[in-house]
Amino acid sequence: MIVVTAPTGNIGSRVLAEVADGSRPVRAIVRDPAKIPADLRERVEIHPGSHRDPEVLARAFAGADTVFWLVPPDPRAASAEEAYSGFARPAVEAIRTHGVRRVVSVSALGRGTASAERAGHVTATLAMDDLIADTGVAFRALANPTFMDNLLRQTGALKEQGTFYDVLPPDYAAPLVCTRDIAAVASRLLLDPLWTGREDVPVLGPEDLSPNEQASIISDTLGISVKYQQIPVSALGAQVLARGYSEAMAQSMMDMATAKLNHLDEGVVRTPQHAKETPTTFRQWCEEVLKPAVDKA
Repeated sequence: MIVVTAPTGNIGSRVLAEVADGSRPVRAIVRDPAKIPADLRERVEIHPGSHRDPEVLARAFAGADTVFWLVPPDPRAASAEEAYSGFARPAVEAIRTHGVRRVVSVSALGRGTASAERAGHVTATLAMDDLIADTGVAFRALANPTFMDNLLRQTGALKEQGTFYDVLPPDYAAPLVCTRDIAAVASRLLLDPLWTGREDVPVLGPEDLSPNEQASIISDTLGISVKYQQIPVSALGAQVLARGYSEAMAQSMMDMATAKLNHLDEGVVRTPQHAKETPTTFRQWCEEVLKPAVDKA
């Protein structure tokens, strides 16, 4: 039995669809079952509620051997530790109680780098990974860099201003991955009953790109001139505060951004296998995902 958490988000919805096509029974923990497509609801055992709720977890984890774990964003949390480890503690107890054997978790790049010691969301995510792995469960942490899909938050700026914004220097090349590739890696692991032990699984995408290189590709794809504008980390903090983030979570975002400036995502060297497992190029993603979203904006 496979349990899928956060099954209506960009990653979880794809994971649910892929594992539901496999040969193993699947459960989904979901706040609003109506958000799961009707054809999937017919093939998946639905457990309504939050995967922070011990009672919901007890029902969903009973008899399950494999769990896909993804913590939903909580921009108003009192701290990043509470948003991640605090959210996960009931699941940690349920893993022990019900004898779950394998967990695949959505995590972040940075383990083992100096920058990870104060990297906000990333530091908190890695601490949560340790909490889960310390149960003795077989554990795979999908170590992600920046998501290509984060650009979907800037479709208005791209369409109206021909500009997108971030904190990285214009010529700083870094790895990017799309959420559908992350879901594909997660699904392969969830459907494989043979792996043991603990490993980080870097999901790096096929190439490193700088913001200026991204701007050139976006320009080609959209057929308009697009430029990149670097902003200070403090401006990022002001933006997320204006969107309703707590002060602690805004600071966590700024700490993560600062860590990325200090080479957080450079601790793993890409191999041909990484590119094979996460093959979607930024250009392909722009053509298939970003352009339709900008056209609708």
